[in-house]
Amino acid sequence: MILDEIVAHTRAEIAKHKRRTSEHDLRVKMASQPSVISLEKALRGDGVSLIAEIKRSSPSKGAFAPNLDAGDVASIYVQHGAAAISVLTDEQYFSGNLCDLEVAKRTVSASGHPVPILRKDFIVDPYQVLEARSSGADAVLLIVRILSDDELSALYEAVVGMGMTALVEVHDAADVERIKHLAPAVVGINHRNLSDFSTDLSVFARLREALPSETVVVAASGIRTAADVAAVGTQGADAVLVGEALVTATNIGAKVRELSGRTAT
Repeated sequence: MILDEIVAHTRAEIAKHKRRTSEHDLRVKMASQPSVISLEKALRGDGVSLIAEIKRSSPSKGAFAPNLDAGDVASIYVQHGAAAISVLTDEQYFSGNLCDLEVAKRTVSASGHPVPILRKDFIVDPYQVLEARSSGADAVLLIVRILSDDELSALYEAVVGMGMTALVEVHDAADVERIKHLAPAVVGINHRNLSDFSTDLSVFARLREALPSETVVVAASGIRTAADVAAVGTQGADAVLVGEALVTATNIGAKVRELSGRTAT
């Protein structure tokens, strides 16, 4: 199964990173980062907010934006109305890296309209949380499916303990049950089954009903049009996370405006 392969590769990469950069060095670097911007606050408000993703490839689609420049795209995202930016930092399967996150952070910080930056990766070790914060991340994705209960709790506490927001991702009712004790402020409902990478948008409505009304809920995967955004919005989505439909658009700025509900500027 591709998910097992990805997680195994991730664990091997973490071991390499730990040999290359100590936790002490990461903490020194972390101290120079700007203050954390709340993802939860950024996504609350009227309408459905857009988390725009920096993404070059995927295991299911291969490379679809191989020449993407993280700084250029982050600038477009912020200029045209994205409420937050997600950066895929897995290199082997998604052609990303932490440098992309750092570039995106610098870009939005200099824009005059800073938005939170989410590290999206297969997070399985607290070291990765420290990596994320030391690179400027304001939030970290935690995928329930790949974590044991103990790992999930430890990683959630690590994220929150550094002042960041944990975007806790679920795909089915069992995942929702497992996160109840955490009462996360922000939950992502992933329409994509990570076992076979198939997508089912009907997952959102079923799972949203099982989450507390005050939870900020993000719909992820398979969102391509304003109609898709409107559909999950009527079902209780506070935000959508979109990557491929943005980075492959002929006019990225126009696509951001479409999906964020902004008018042309």
